[in-house]
Amino acid sequence: MSFSDLGLAPELLRALTEQGYESPTPVQAQAIPFVLEGRDLLASAQTGTGKTAAFTLPLLHRLIGGEAKRTPRALVLVPTRELAAQVAESVRTYARHVRMRTAVIFGGVGMGPQTDALRRGVDIVVATPGRLLDHIGQRHIDLSGIQTLILDEADRMLDMGFIRDIRKVIAALPKQRQNLLFSATFSGDILKLAEGLLSDPARVEVAPRNTTAERVSQSVYNVDKSNKTALITHLVGTGNWRQVLVFTRTKHGANRLALQLERNGLTAAAIHGNKSQNARTRALADFKAGKVRVLVATDIAARGLDIDQLPHVINHELPNVPEDYVHRIGRTGRAGAEGEAISLVAPDERKLLRDIERLLKRKLDAGVVEGFEPDPNARAEPEEAPRRGGGRGQGASRSGGGRSQAGGRGQGSGNARPGAGRGNAASGDAAKPAGARRRRRGGRGGQSRQQGRPQGE
Repeated sequence: MSFSDLGLAPELLRALTEQGYESPTPVQAQAIPFVLEGRDLLASAQTGTGKTAAFTLPLLHRLIGGEAKRTPRALVLVPTRELAAQVAESVRTYARHVRMRTAVIFGGVGMGPQTDALRRGVDIVVATPGRLLDHIGQRHIDLSGIQTLILDEADRMLDMGFIRDIRKVIAALPKQRQNLLFSATFSGDILKLAEGLLSDPARVEVAPRNTTAERVSQSVYNVDKSNKTALITHLVGTGNWRQVLVFTRTKHGANRLALQLERNGLTAAAIHGNKSQNARTRALADFKAGKVRVLVATDIAARGLDIDQLPHVINHELPNVPEDYVHRIGRTGRAGAEGEAISLVAPDERKLLRDIERLLKRKLDAGVVEGFEPDPNARAEPEEAPRRGGGRGQGASRSGGGRSQAGGRGQGSGNARPGAGRGNAASGDAAKPAGARRRRRGGRGGQSRQQGRPQGE
């Protein structure tokens, strides 16, 4: 199937051709016809499948044929600033040959430029819930003309505590409208939200729940907590890795790890909810440009990151919530390219590892790196001990691993596809440093859940 088979407007097809996109991904092929028909939609797809284009392209098609107004005609709600910026960029990319005004609304920056854009008139608003409510409260925006509401990464918004804000926003919208709900999973909470929001929705699910990218190799290195930073330095240096995304549980931990890596001679930067939006944008830009080799991030800050050519992801600490593991490793191995995900597991994290393995329904390859073997006398976490961690805003939120894409060119799968990003497998064999030895281990266990809430979104 080609995009022209879907009946999209010529202006959109031209933009797709210029981007090098030839054929739709499965979620795009299934979702776009329903959206074009005007139906409500409940959609779930594996990370890296191009969900943003699945709603952006048909939305633009419908707006092209409608009457232009000063008030917004479409609203896209997203959980984080980075995702808001990237969805807006995707809209602008596909709408380059049509007159379509877009405003992106999120916290962490001044309201003035956003207010000015709204007053000039916009067709599409992409927003985080909290800042949008600020504008609603100050009468900067009139949502009475909204024809289409899109909830992107709805599961993440619920887990981050946005349900009340979402309901307040919905209360300000006209009752007659099209509703599209995109989620990484069809959890009970999502189905409950869909039941109250959607009317006779079409349903699209292109991948099993909580699956991980097939092209991502996953491995575990057992190591003492005190040696994790040194091991990351060793892996990056020995393998000559040029671009590595490292996950921590907390904002403080992200700052501390980035500083330690800098002291070890690696260019590094941290990105998390307490960073200003300018600092977050600059760190991400430097990482993409190759000025920073290691980007250290919390789960919340990494949500929606669109990074081309990302071959390596390292879990400095395992997430408290197993589903977040799926989201983390989904940052690599995109668009048919291969990727590698490595988890550094201390003795007190073994139960978290079993939780992840139970979710994945498989054991992960486990071993050690010579010179970084864990203390054999170290005690693992007791089975009955409750797990606490992350706290509010620390990135310990439940997630199914889905992610909407704002752009990027498919590579390595024959046909280029929008929204799936690019990957680079050139350094895949470098994951095993010289002299590394692995001893296989495994385990199984239960699940735990911890909720977090972002700050400044």
